[in-house]
Amino acid sequence: MFTKILIANRGEIAARVMATARRLGIATVAVHSDADAGALHVRHADVAVRIGPAPAAESYLDQQAILEAARATGAEAIHPGYGFLSENPEFVDAVEAAGLVFIGPPAQAIRAMGLKDAAKALMEKAGVPVVPGYHGADQDPGLLAQEAERIGYPVLIKARAGGGGKGMRLVERPQDFARLLEGAQGEARASFGDAGVLVEKYVTSPRHIEIQVFADAHGNTVHLFERDCSLQRRHQKVIEEAPAPDRPEAVRAAMGRAAVEAARAVGYVGAGTVEFIADGAGGLTEDGFWFMEMNTRLQVEHPVSEAITGLDFVELQLRVAAGEPLPFAQGDLTITGHAVEARLYAEDAAKGFLPATGPLDHLRLPPHAAFARAPVRIDSGVEAGDAITPWYDPMIAKVIVHAPDRAAALARLARTLDETEVAGCTTNRAFLAALCRDADFAAGRLDTGLIARKADALTAAAPPSRNALALAALLAEGLLDPADPADPWQALAGYAHWAPMDRPVTLHIGDREATLTLAVEAPGRFRIADAEGARTLAVQQLGAGRYRLGEESLSQTLSAVRLTDRVHVFDRGQSHAFASPDPLAAAGEAGQGGDHVAAPMPGLVRRVTAAPGAAVARGDPLLVLEAMKMEHTLTAPRDGTVAEVLAEEGQQVAEGARLIVLEPDDA
Repeated sequence: MFTKILIANRGEIAARVMATARRLGIATVAVHSDADAGALHVRHADVAVRIGPAPAAESYLDQQAILEAARATGAEAIHPGYGFLSENPEFVDAVEAAGLVFIGPPAQAIRAMGLKDAAKALMEKAGVPVVPGYHGADQDPGLLAQEAERIGYPVLIKARAGGGGKGMRLVERPQDFARLLEGAQGEARASFGDAGVLVEKYVTSPRHIEIQVFADAHGNTVHLFERDCSLQRRHQKVIEEAPAPDRPEAVRAAMGRAAVEAARAVGYVGAGTVEFIADGAGGLTEDGFWFMEMNTRLQVEHPVSEAITGLDFVELQLRVAAGEPLPFAQGDLTITGHAVEARLYAEDAAKGFLPATGPLDHLRLPPHAAFARAPVRIDSGVEAGDAITPWYDPMIAKVIVHAPDRAAALARLARTLDETEVAGCTTNRAFLAALCRDADFAAGRLDTGLIARKADALTAAAPPSRNALALAALLAEGLLDPADPADPWQALAGYAHWAPMDRPVTLHIGDREATLTLAVEAPGRFRIADAEGARTLAVQQLGAGRYRLGEESLSQTLSAVRLTDRVHVFDRGQSHAFASPDPLAAAGEAGQGGDHVAAPMPGLVRRVTAAPGAAVARGDPLLVLEAMKMEHTLTAPRDGTVAEVLAEEGQQVAEGARLIVLEPDDA
């Protein structure tokens, strides 16, 4: 076994690998960019090495810097994690040429599976079923359009290199093909340095089911059952579970055999995942699934498979890389219970899942284990006080639960998400909780289009309750601040001698406004008037940001945190941010409404389609902004005429920067 390894990655996966290495007595080396100098994975490592500035191309993708860090620290092997260099065969060659061990598959296996078109041709030869489509090398747009016509719409354009939903577009009409092809190629080029695509028949009720495989250097290859990753948005996984619901045993056996054959066909060694698309319209069948791709690395969602098998996949990776045989055969593997994982992201679900950035001013997680099998496991690469930056993936944590059956696992995941508190940046937490409680998902009626079909309902924000409004107002006014024992007058905050003193409080909740009137009747007792009338509320501080609010015989416990400019209240799974309006700022913004388009996040201006003087209708595309390697189309907020274009293609812009200005609306 190794004595010291370097993790060529960052964030959650770097911390995940370190946790297993520490348990096995292996020293760890972290690498970091300038943006990650104080990151959790750096703090957890035995040794940390700076490898460059914030852009990934100048740090985490700098092969020479990583190899130099390994040599300088005496590391014997390199674990690539996932993403970055994890599926780069040239990096594998460089690691081995440097006399180090790559903790992953051999370079030829990565090359064989790295380009989807070549991989599918190889799978056909190996007898693995593949989706009908065009997987050729000729990338002429006219030819690709002809192939789409031959295959029959709807079709899916997919980047032939990489994954994660990047460079993927669903095309339902021939007239949209050229535009969507250009977008897919541009995103593929930005993400993988390869604009090549393939075109495939789109399965109308697709389920995304993947098989975990492991192989050693002694000829042993096994599968560790399946994961269902059908809950996706924009072709990116949101919730994953193992085993797949409503899956006949014969289908599991057939998919397992196909996955093992796929791995053997490329001489695979280590952990890998063979991904299949299945037709879920009439239930899963032995002849109703097709090979999509193979991820030649550890998957983000590997913890659900660890939960049902009781194995540590990182430990298996380390042992296989060190030359040990797998400690089990296929017949030794069994499934215990059901596991589900949700990806908690800094993103705005109500705004098309736009990535969000900002400080994690408040992060409170329910009781859990980290990087280890448990009923509730939360793997994270950040802590309270850290920040989500525009440089890397905006994942905050992976929330994984394990229970005896699927219904219990979904209930446990929903409750765990309800008890998760994040303030400082927007997250998808409420969306995930709503998804866990969706009737179709709970019944196992799922496919990759479920989220898109129910997006409005799943992302609808519930209005704050009366108690949440009241608590926010009391905190905003400082009426619940702990008293200084050295100052007896503090206990009388809000007190008036002859009668309770009314004070109006106005709060902003998104684009809405609420006004309440507060009066202190006695310590911990308040008269509160809102749109529904007046009432008396008793408030007890329970500590750690928790408050018990009581009215007559009913009481409720809420959590809240007051930050510099706003109050966050966590109420029965909902998170509400309240701000007091700044009248000067409001006056300065009057009249600007829909006259401009601003950057919703930091990013790179990829394309500008608007021109000064051009007439536009509401919803017309004006500009394409690339952020976190995904393209986001910004559209006209209203009908009008373009007055100014303030951005240029290739320009890096900050969040909130004005990009397009429309002529004033004189109507």
